[in-house]
Amino acid sequence: MEITSIKAYTVGHVRNFFFVEIETDEGITGIGEGGITWKEASMEGYVEMLRPHLIGEDPFRTEHLWQVMFRGGFFPAGRIGCAAISAIDIALWDIKAKALGVPLYQLLGGLVREKVVCYPHIDAKSSTELADECRRVQSEGWKFARFNFREDPERPILEPSAAVRRSVEDFETIRNTVGDELELIVDVHTRLDPAHAISLCRQLEQYRPFFVEDPLRMENFNSFRKLARHVNVPLAAGEQYASKWEFRQQVEEDLIDYARIDICIVGGITEALKIAGWCETHYIPVAFHNPLGPVSTAACLHLDLAISNFAVQELARIPGDVLPDLFPVQVPYESGHLLPTTAPGLGIEFDSGALEKYPLIEGGATPRLFREDGSFTNW
Repeated sequence: MEITSIKAYTVGHVRNFFFVEIETDEGITGIGEGGITWKEASMEGYVEMLRPHLIGEDPFRTEHLWQVMFRGGFFPAGRIGCAAISAIDIALWDIKAKALGVPLYQLLGGLVREKVVCYPHIDAKSSTELADECRRVQSEGWKFARFNFREDPERPILEPSAAVRRSVEDFETIRNTVGDELELIVDVHTRLDPAHAISLCRQLEQYRPFFVEDPLRMENFNSFRKLARHVNVPLAAGEQYASKWEFRQQVEEDLIDYARIDICIVGGITEALKIAGWCETHYIPVAFHNPLGPVSTAACLHLDLAISNFAVQELARIPGDVLPDLFPVQVPYESGHLLPTTAPGLGIEFDSGALEKYPLIEGGATPRLFREDGSFTNW
């Protein structure tokens, strides 16, 4: 079997999504997804650069092709490059499983669980509204709820001390409303420095968060040394990391409690498997990052089903709610859980004929937040 074609697509539906479709001389195709939103043109450029090195190659050689893609330009791939490699790698694994006629999880070790517990994204402008949303998702069968570390509800302003007080109030109100059965996750989105992150985590201890996600900026991995020494809540990080090397310190020094691996950024299934296995040696459970589309959800599902150190799966979009015409078959979902598919490959279907229904969203960008003095801060 040989790779004959590699096509990249950017489509818009709520946000932009980036997909790569790989065709072979035996008529088997695979689909993958890249995860740097609003940088789709950059990912497409990287795919274009890799294309000549992949055409004519055997798609079964996923490890070899990963090494060629990551190291083949002399300079190792960065974040954009790893996202493009992720899309290609996922598509190659899809092809392999389809060619063998088995669901992808069978190639990853087979089922270690029968269903995958997930958490949704909820959003609101007040603590009371957040608590109501938590009660709603709990009634729908979800065991978890995830919400943001909130900025000013009326303005794009995030002052750390005020936001910390707001978050503590959120947790208190939610716990008083839904009790202790619903697991709570707050995503800080790398918005704080160590001092404010320590204050937040200490005050949240009494409300038992499942984990506090990305409390610190990610450029300086050493910052987690200071944070981990001073807090007693579970910490999660990793969604912005590209490749196993960026996870190295936090795994080796036990600085995080949950690894937020993004299969569509870190280098695909090939790299995610290595990191997940490495985490297992440090008893670090994995909670795959997944704010993306149907391919990301499917890839996450297959890894969730096959790794032993799984914790919970982020599910920002229920299968079938996004890009339903482009992906007329998506992975099974029921009451806060993803379920195994028995179809070969990723278990989803891609209809390129529906591409025109989802035009690129022009001029989109990540929301911007500022301090009261007008200085920029992380969203």
